[in-house]
Amino acid sequence: MALLARVSAAAAATGEPLVDLGRGNPEVGPPGHVVEALQRSAARPDVHGYAPFTGLPELKEAIAARYREVYGVALDPMREVAIVPGSKTALMEFAVVAVERGETIVLPDPGYADYPSAVALAGATRASFTDFESAQGGALYLNYPSNPTAACAPAGLFADAVRWAEGTGAWVLHDFAYGDLVFDGRRPESFLAVDGAREIGVELFSMSKSYGMAGWRLGFVLGNAELVSRIEELQDHVFAGIFRPVQEAGIAALTGPQESVEERRATYERRRDRALAALIGVDAPRTLERLAIVRFAVRHGAPRR
Repeated sequence: MALLARVSAAAAATGEPLVDLGRGNPEVGPPGHVVEALQRSAARPDVHGYAPFTGLPELKEAIAARYREVYGVALDPMREVAIVPGSKTALMEFAVVAVERGETIVLPDPGYADYPSAVALAGATRASFTDFESAQGGALYLNYPSNPTAACAPAGLFADAVRWAEGTGAWVLHDFAYGDLVFDGRRPESFLAVDGAREIGVELFSMSKSYGMAGWRLGFVLGNAELVSRIEELQDHVFAGIFRPVQEAGIAALTGPQESVEERRATYERRRDRALAALIGVDAPRTLERLAIVRFAVRHGAPRR
């Protein structure tokens, strides 16, 4: 990330045209009612002290309600939800609380550039996987829809990950930052909807991508109660809570009108289709269908034509 920032700054200084893909900044911010909720809250004189270090119970209840309604997952808001200052922070916290120094964390390759940073901060060792069932490690990071490949989880993969973790004693983290940005008629699939998932792992949910709140730094760790407790204890020592108006705006986002989530998803899908059509010169959905056939053939050893 630091290298990308230096390249971007150097290009800007010389006037070179540059499209910076280093950060996923949404150019369309949160819906109006969320901004208004922040403004109303910040105008109150009683919100400028420390918020509860573990976050507002009402915000935990709001994300639990959304998980129940959208992903079919029932969570205990007080035991299975941690509020974090962005899911990027949680990637680091998970590594620190889930593995011992010298243990192995298995990462997707290619993967989000900060996953190796989490490994380094935890004093762990890094392993990459293509077939995680043959991997050995203290923890496994999954990320679907994937950054940077945009791949969605193949059918059965989450269940396979649960069985692998049960057999090896490892923890699993599923980075669900792009969970609502699925295309071609797919529905978002939470890792926690799989039987046994919350016994061996957690899922990260970000307000950045679904609601355009990237700079607000608000996210969640959801699932295994032991890991949630460890992360809250760590945050109790390194943070002093999240600004209450940001949390109250998060409640407004999660419990208010949800049309903006679908509008944002549809906008990205239209842009994906246009980019593919321009780059490949054919109909984008048809191209994706052909690519899926090729991936299936390669994975299962079928002859390519």
